Amino acid sequence: MIRRFFRHLWESILSLKRNGWMTIAAISSVTITLTLVGVFASVILNTAKIATDIENNVRVNVFLRVDSTDNQETTVNDMGETVDNENYHVVYDQITELENVESVTFSSKDDQLELLKQKMGDTWSLFDGDANPLYDTYVVDTSSPDVVKTVAKQIEKINGVAKVEYGGVNTDNLFKLAQNIRIWGAVATVLLLFTAVFLISNTVRITIISRSREIQIMRLVGAKNAYIRGPFLLEGGWVGLLGAVVPALLVYFGYDVAYRGLNPSLIPQNLSMIDPTYFIPAMIIALFVIGIIIGSFGSVLSMRRYLKI
Repeated sequence: MIRRFFRHLWESILSLKRNGWMTIAAISSVTITLTLVGVFASVILNTAKIATDIENNVRVNVFLRVDSTDNQETTVNDMGETVDNENYHVVYDQITELENVESVTFSSKDDQLELLKQKMGDTWSLFDGDANPLYDTYVVDTSSPDVVKTVAKQIEKINGVAKVEYGGVNTDNLFKLAQNIRIWGAVATVLLLFTAVFLISNTVRITIISRSREIQIMRLVGAKNAYIRGPFLLEGGWVGLLGAVVPALLVYFGYDVAYRGLNPSLIPQNLSMIDPTYFIPAMIIALFVIGIIIGSFGSVLSMRRYLKI
């Protein structure tokens, strides 16, 4: 059994050499197809990843009333004395007790103004001090994006809250867009793989047709179907393996360049592409596996008509 396997392996290698131009054509077809698979899969998977990140970045902004002292441990009474604040964290505690609330972070109106200055320029310096029209805010992170709307409605009912924002209709549309990207991305990936199977199988079939006489001679001398099929199965695997080399190299070098060029601009927005430490090896392995499987089974399926009695 082992001896037969190595015989078939050696015959498959010699066959690749004997059928030089057809072998090159088959490998080229696999290379082009797997390159498209690698590029489109990388784009689709990273688009879905960024869409998920955008979803996860949606937060509930809770604006406190102008006179709120919810985040002040002490306050000044009518006598001018500093005393403990009886209303300290009244709103905060009610928010944290809600189901699906993971964390609550306080952001003062002065912090909000500083953020506006960084984004919009020093024009907002006019509102420093008592002229600041902004609100003290609690930024609420939920356990999942799906519950943001529900949590926002619950917080609106809490006494001491001026208003609540989570994006409203825009956020709902964002969730739908992210879901559509994931669904259509998966559909596009599957269709691309089916296209790859079709193209590679047809290319392998051409090489089989060109060697139909060789198959018929082997049958005439009494060779069994399994014996005839063995070298072609391995030969198809070699074609898929060799055809995956160039796409694997493109993924290895190209994705790293794309990651270093694009990811820095995404990080400030709490977005990120898929980490190349995990993505590149997984994608390379997937390309080789797809190439070998499609090449091998393409050979077997293409030979069926020549092995029928």
